[in-house]
Formats: sequence, structure tokens, C-alpha cells
Amino acid sequence: MSAATSVSAALASYDPSHLSVACIGSHSALDVCLGAKRMGLRSVVVAARGREKTYAQAYRSRPDGTGCVDEVLLVDHFADVLNQEVQNALLARHAIFIPNRSFEVYARQRYSYDEIERGLRVPVFGARGLLRAEERDEADNQYRLLDEAGLRRPKRLASPDEIAGLTMIKAQHARVSFERAFFVAATPEQYRKRAAHYLALGVVTEEGLRRAVLEEYVLGPTVNLNFFWSPLNGELELLGTDTRRQTNIDGIRSLLAVDQAPLGAAFTASLEEAGHIAATVTESMLEQAFEMGERFVRATQRLHPPGIIGPFALQCVIAAGPPKSFIVYDVSLRIPGSPGTKYTPYSAYRWGREMSVGERIAWEIAQARDQSRLAEICT
Repeated sequence: MSAATSVSAALASYDPSHLSVACIGSHSALDVCLGAKRMGLRSVVVAARGREKTYAQAYRSRPDGTGCVDEVLLVDHFADVLNQEVQNALLARHAIFIPNRSFEVYARQRYSYDEIERGLRVPVFGARGLLRAEERDEADNQYRLLDEAGLRRPKRLASPDEIAGLTMIKAQHARVSFERAFFVAATPEQYRKRAAHYLALGVVTEEGLRRAVLEEYVLGPTVNLNFFWSPLNGELELLGTDTRRQTNIDGIRSLLAVDQAPLGAAFTASLEEAGHIAATVTESMLEQAFEMGERFVRATQRLHPPGIIGPFALQCVIAAGPPKSFIVYDVSLRIPGSPGTKYTPYSAYRWGREMSVGERIAWEIAQARDQSRLAEICT
């Protein structure tokens, strides 16, 4: 049975008055659960043993109406969400699954994207076939989508010998399979010196360097444009904007140059995500942001029908110009990891109140349920 047939069968069997929203217990699960609660939907978190206390204790739903996690399903590994018994439990709860980055990362430790797309029988909010486009080693990836949309992205170099200015090298981390190692070089010679340094430290491997992405380093502040495409309303929304906090790279930025010097060659930069903070953009750039989002949505609809459904993010650098412009260096094709986007004003400008991404997802599901249109938002 194909994934589409399984999903159609599941939706046909669901009781609309008993829908649940389910997700992996990591990344943005609490945002999803609170959104579900506010929209009158039940929430189910699939949590890994040893990482369940956040959901089963700290934020569990309580008899007085506080808390937001209604039920926790325990598994040994997040990839177990594809096991038949776990899927049967979700189907019995009339669950709609909200994929997040942790789902992709951990499921791929055991399964290919083909196996994930075919094997997950639970209806997915959004386009399950687009999740793989985040991976740069996929044939039809985010670069293809950005080019189809005509959006600016950093120039990509074919080899270190082409380096003729500040260049970001993005290689697979040798010790953390789901992270990348980053370093900057301005010349081929500097690349070789820094690559040798990271090899000696065991941060990267020769294979990782051979497959690394080399892109021009664009100077400017970073901002994530967190959009939501509603098939029900036929409208693009900007839910919020934020920027990342990243482990030791944020720490070293707070030091004066004289204090950085003693670190010398021993310092290994890490851009591993540690959190997000709200960051607004100038009002004059909003029209450009919406145009980019709309072009990206149309590109996904042409290349991967039915195209993007729900949340996605264009992660940008704001280049000085003139005029100032967004350059997209990364794309998220599912719920972003920042629940703080509601602390920027953009959702309130549209809806009259601040709304998190998790709440916006739950609202779309509730609208689709009430309009008998769940098949339009689930794949």
C-alpha cells in the first residue's frame, strides 16, 4: 500500500472530534503541544527513554487545566516512531504527525528518506516528500528550489582552488553525525592550513572535506524569515523573525580581540545551535521578504506538487548593498526550532494577536477538520 493510500485510509477512519497532534519529543514539541491545547486538540509526544521528563513531568497536562502535554509514548530511540506498534498507537489516537528536524535527523540514523516516506502510515501535516530537500546531498535539494524561485544565495565554489575571498566551508562533523563543522578561509593556502588543523583535531575527516560545501561568506546580520503557507486560505503569512544563538562562536564574540588572542590555534569554532532570540527587520524590507516567500512557495508547487504546506523558513543574511537585500543561505521545510517567533509583531499584524508556529499549525488543522479539508493539508 502506498503512503498516499495509507494516509487516505487513516483520515477516512479518523473521528474528527477526537483528533490528536503528535510529534517527536525534541526541537519544537512543546510549541506544538501548547498550540494543540489552545485549539482544543489533544497532544501526544513520542519521547525517548532518558529524555522524557520534560514532557512527562515538567509540562504534563494537569487536572487544573495547566500544562500542555496530554500523553507521552515512550520509545528506546526516536526512529522507533516508524515501528508498527508505535504507528498503530498513533493511528488509534487519530493523530496527525508534525515533523520537526529531530524527526528527520534521528529517523535517518536508521532509515532512508524513501523508507521514511513510504513507511510512515500516520498522516503528516505538510509535504512529507519535501523534507529531504533540506539535505544538500539529495539530487533535488534546497539549492534547486532556490534557483527555481530565483532567490539569491551565496555563490558556491567547486573546489578550494577557487577560493579568492572570504569563504565558508561546511563539512560533515566527524563526531556528531547530524551536525556540520564550519570554518572560514580567504585563500587556498589558508584553506589547506585550517583543514589540516581540523583534521588533526578529529573534527572533520578527509571524506567530509571532499564532500564539503564551499560558499562565499556574506557579511551581514542573520535573520530567519519564518513563513506559513495556508492551502486553506491560499495565503502566505510571515509568522515571525529570529536569529540563532550558537555555542562557542557566540562566546568568543563577547570577548575583546586581546582576550581572544590567547586561544590561538587551539580554538575550534562551533556553530551548533544553542537557542534562538527574536530579531525584527526594518519595515522597508517586508515587501522583499514576502516576495521571496511567495516565489519559494510557487517553486515548491512546480517542482514538488502540491508544494509546501504550513511552516517553512528562509534563513538569510542581510547584505549591505545598497540597497540592503536578503541572501538565503539555508532553508527549513518544516516547523522551525524557535518558539520565540511570536515575540516579534508580524503574526499580530495579521491576526490581531501574537501566534506561535505551533498554534498556527493547530489552527490550520482545526480549520481543515471543520471544513472537511484535512486531505488538503496532510500527506
